[in-house]
Amino acid sequence: MEADSRTPPLFERLSAHATAVVASVLLVAVQLLGCAALPPGAKYEKQSSTAYAHPEDTRIARALAASAATHAGSSAFRMISRGTDGFALRMQLIDGAEHALDLQYFIFHQDHTGQIITEALLRAADRGVQLRVLVDDGAIEPGDGRIRLLAAHPDIEVRVFNPFAYRGESAFLRGVEFMFNHRRLDFRMHNKLMIADNAGALIGGRNIGDEYFQVDPQGQYADDDLFVYGRTVQQLSARFDSYWNSALAIPVEALAGGRPTAAQLATYRAELSVAHQRAQDAGASYMHDAASGEPLSGILNGELPMVWAPAQVICDAPDKLHDHYDTVRGPFVYESVAQAVAAVQTELLIISPYFVPTPMESQVVENLRQQKVRVGILTNSLESTTELSAHAGYQRHRTELLRAGVELHEVRAAPENTRGSGESAALTRYGNYGLHAKLYALDRTKLFIGSMNFDQRSAWLNTEVGLIIDSSELTLQAVSRYDAMTQLGNAYEVLLQPDSGGHLRVVWRTRVGDRIIVTAHEPSHSAWRIIEGDLLQLLPVDDEL
Repeated sequence: MEADSRTPPLFERLSAHATAVVASVLLVAVQLLGCAALPPGAKYEKQSSTAYAHPEDTRIARALAASAATHAGSSAFRMISRGTDGFALRMQLIDGAEHALDLQYFIFHQDHTGQIITEALLRAADRGVQLRVLVDDGAIEPGDGRIRLLAAHPDIEVRVFNPFAYRGESAFLRGVEFMFNHRRLDFRMHNKLMIADNAGALIGGRNIGDEYFQVDPQGQYADDDLFVYGRTVQQLSARFDSYWNSALAIPVEALAGGRPTAAQLATYRAELSVAHQRAQDAGASYMHDAASGEPLSGILNGELPMVWAPAQVICDAPDKLHDHYDTVRGPFVYESVAQAVAAVQTELLIISPYFVPTPMESQVVENLRQQKVRVGILTNSLESTTELSAHAGYQRHRTELLRAGVELHEVRAAPENTRGSGESAALTRYGNYGLHAKLYALDRTKLFIGSMNFDQRSAWLNTEVGLIIDSSELTLQAVSRYDAMTQLGNAYEVLLQPDSGGHLRVVWRTRVGDRIIVTAHEPSHSAWRIIEGDLLQLLPVDDEL
C-alpha cells in the first residue's frame, strides 16, 4: 500500500511555522551580513515635513495670549506629577487638537491606556488633524508593533527610529539580530515628547503605558510631565522635525510587511473601540478624569497657574552615535547638564531611577562635597527597580558616594503615604512602586527635567531631550517632591555605620508605622534577587547601563 500523500494538519501547522521562522531568519541574515550603519529602509524616498506653521492661531494660544503678552521672552510651565493627570492631559490635548499632533516616544505600549490614546489619535485624524508618530524600536512588548497600523490612515504617518530588520515578536530572533548588529541597535531614541498644534507640549520622563500613568495595580512609576507653552514649544518642534526627517526615522511602509492596509486598520479600530468601551463600562477613574476636561481646562482658564520663566532646550541630535557635535549644533544633553551640575554653589538634589556615574561625574560630585555643597540623591532600591543590571551598576558606586558625604535615598516598593508619589491612596496598597522621574534641582533656582537618567547609557548610547529652566518657583516644586518622597515612610535612608569590628558597612534606615528599622541586609523581595545583583556587579558593563 502506498503511504498517504496528504500532510497531517499538525505537520501543516509546523511547516507553516517553520517557513515563517526561516523567512524571518533569512530577513535578519540579510541585515546582519551587511552590518549596516543605517537601518533597513534608510534608502526609501520619504517626504520631509515640518511642524504646523501658525501656532498663534490655535485654541491654546488664544487662551493664553493675554498672559503671554505680559511675559515677553519667557515660556509657561506646569508640572504634572500625578500619573492619571498625565493620561488625562494627553487625551485632552489630542481631543482638542485643531491642526497637528506630533508624538515621539521610546515606549508606546498597546495596553489599556495605550489603546485608548491610540483610539483618540485615530479620532483626531478622522476630523482632519495631521499626525506624525515617531517611536523607538528597542523596548517593544508583544502587541506594541500594532501602532504601525495607524499608517493606513491618510492623515497619519508613522516612523520607526533605528528599526530592527525583523518585524515579528520573537524575542529570540530580535536577540540574534541585536547580537550581530550590536553597535547600531544599541543606539536608542529615549526621547519623550508630545506636541499639539505646535502650541502646547508635554515633555518629561513618561512613556505611554499603564505603569507610567499609575493605573496598573501590578506596578506603578513615579514620574513627571511638564506642560509647556510659548517659544519653547516651537524650539521643541524644531528638534522633533530634525528627528522626523533624519535618516534613522524609517516610514513603516519601508519596512518588512510594507504599508498596512485599510482592512487591517479597520480591524484594529474595532479592537480599540472595544477597549475604550470596556474602560468606560468598568468606571475607570482615569477615563472619568480625561472626560472632566481637567487639568487642561484649568491651565487654559488660569485656575491652575503656570510658571513663566526662560528655558534652554537641550536635545541630542538623531545621529548622536555617529557624529560629534560642533559649535552650531551644541553639546550633548549630558554635557549641558554636567556643566550646570558642576556650577552648583549650595545644593544639588537629583531624582533619577538609575544612577551609574562616569569617573568624571563621580569626581564632580566629590568636588561639590569638598566645597560643602549639599548633594542629595533619590533613586530606586533593589526591591523597587525594574532594571536589575542598572541597579548593580549603581551598587558599585554606593559606598564611594556615602564616603563623600552624599545623602542617599532609595525608594521603597510600597510607600506608606501618597504625598509626592503621584499615586492614588488605593494603588499604594498594590503592586510594585518604582521611580522613573528625572529631575535635577540646582541651587533651588534651576531645574532640569527631561528623559535623561543619571547613567552612562543616557550619556552615550541614547538620544535624550530636556529643559533647563531658570525658575526658583518651579525648582522648589521639584524640591518639595524630593522631600516628600525621601520621607522615611516612603524611602530608605542609606548610611555608612561601623559594624562590631569597627568596619564601615552600608545600612538601610526606614520607618514602618511608628517603628524605625535599621538593617544591614539590602531590602529585596527575595534572597535570589540579592544574589543576582551581586553577580551582575562583577560584570564591567557600566557604559551599557
